[in-house]
Amino acid sequence: MSEHPARCGHSTSSGHPEQAGPASLPAQERHCDVAVIGGSAAGLAAALQLARQRRGVVVVDDGTPRNAPAAHMHGYLGYEGAAPGELTSAGREEVRAHGGDVLPGRVLGVSRRDDGRFRLDLTGGHALVARQVLAATGLSDELPAIEGVAEGWGRGVIHCPFCHGFEVRDQRLVQIVTHPLGLHSAPLFRHLTKRLTVVLHDPTGLDEEVVEALAASGVGVERGGVARVVTGPEGEVSGVEMSDGRTLEADAVVVGARFRARADVLAGVGLSTTPHPNGAGDILAVDASGETDVPGIYAAGNVTDPSLQVLPSAAHGSQVGAMMAFRLAEEDLRAGVRPSGAEVEWDQRYGGPDRAWSGNPNGTLVHEVTDLAPGRALDVGTGEGADALWLAEHGWKVTATDISGNAIARVGAEAERRGLSVDLVHGDVNDPEPFGTATFDLVSLQYGSFKRTPDRRGLRGLLGAVAPGGTLLVVHHDPAVMRAPVDVATRTRGYDPEAYVGVDEIAEALAADPDTWHVETHETRRRPPGAASVHHVDDVVLRATRRRQD
Repeated sequence: MSEHPARCGHSTSSGHPEQAGPASLPAQERHCDVAVIGGSAAGLAAALQLARQRRGVVVVDDGTPRNAPAAHMHGYLGYEGAAPGELTSAGREEVRAHGGDVLPGRVLGVSRRDDGRFRLDLTGGHALVARQVLAATGLSDELPAIEGVAEGWGRGVIHCPFCHGFEVRDQRLVQIVTHPLGLHSAPLFRHLTKRLTVVLHDPTGLDEEVVEALAASGVGVERGGVARVVTGPEGEVSGVEMSDGRTLEADAVVVGARFRARADVLAGVGLSTTPHPNGAGDILAVDASGETDVPGIYAAGNVTDPSLQVLPSAAHGSQVGAMMAFRLAEEDLRAGVRPSGAEVEWDQRYGGPDRAWSGNPNGTLVHEVTDLAPGRALDVGTGEGADALWLAEHGWKVTATDISGNAIARVGAEAERRGLSVDLVHGDVNDPEPFGTATFDLVSLQYGSFKRTPDRRGLRGLLGAVAPGGTLLVVHHDPAVMRAPVDVATRTRGYDPEAYVGVDEIAEALAADPDTWHVETHETRRRPPGAASVHHVDDVVLRATRRRQD
């Protein structure tokens, strides 16, 4: 590959991840099999299924889950009482471990392209192009306009007997009924505590037989409006003030919210929500496979069913992800193709008429290799081949490999034009034998990265390609820049460094095997003066030699 991209990118073969501040990053268009909108339980479970089927998956999450106000989640076997963030963090790690991207950001809209694929416009001007889209966007709770309800929501003000009921058992509960469905959970709360009072704030449409049964069973029933939820000095719920000035003592308040499906981003493909049969809100309707009325657009989790807690939401996402994988496989079978999600993305990058990179060799490579005697060199993620061609011009016998067939074709054409001999290998670092059985005096990975796998196949292949006495040279941009927080309202990160094997992970593998590897350099530094570079950024440089075995 070469320095100075014409447009910024990331790489499963070669590229420049986000190397500068947000203001300087040009817009990117990435291609994948499936774009997932929403990175909570349903979205991550679906993404994991698809990533395990070797599909290119990109999850875009704006960090606004429905259960954000709650400190703990309940009823999730194995995660009972855990913080919601604990589950999502573990889920993201699992998706990334199988090569799926999880990007902080926000989807602004979805539209269908002329080729049948979907375009997702993201904050910051970026875009995703996907064969399928999964909406795992959840619901928004619409709370009644009662003072103190919103402030205590998810803590002292609760709605679900399964999510919070056990924690408020035997306490003083006041249940405020604002719509007919709000009375539905009263028998459950009655079973959890003897000290339940039901307030009919809005009696319109209520089932009076249920009201009478509650009163007959000993539940206090109040008819009248609520003025506010009363809280103590630490913000804890202490009561409910009625419109007539009376205060009902309470340790917790139950309020049934209305709900609205977060589906506005799908308006561009003609999708709209459907009223839920219970009359308390709307949902996104799907069939048994999770597909909406628009072929190729799927939905999972709360956006399709407000009753789903975290565990069934994850199960639904897993099921829908599997159905999406089946559909993709059937389409590929009919087309007689077996595409790699990463290969499709990079073939798109190198399929246009314009050069992606500058054509200059990387300055740090030139600096680091100058003192080495030419031998056999492997350029991993060669891109358009500027590094491979420079090595060939300086006496190296070069093998250049890339996941993109279009990139390999470009390198071959340029090598022929210059009269250079370069062996070209079209393949993925994660292939079973990505470089054959040969080993090399120099293995170079310049600003490249490859998808993670739980068995670390790609990393083992990369290290195994270095001959005894040979040099491994990995150069990358400082990953701290790529991990900096983003404001999702204005920017979506285009690259997820945690989905790829990075320079730090490679360094850890070398350090764990000191009998095999001698690490000469592992540092962050400026590119050297005089290098083939028109701008200066910090490089993380990792250089190591494989020890000769006696």
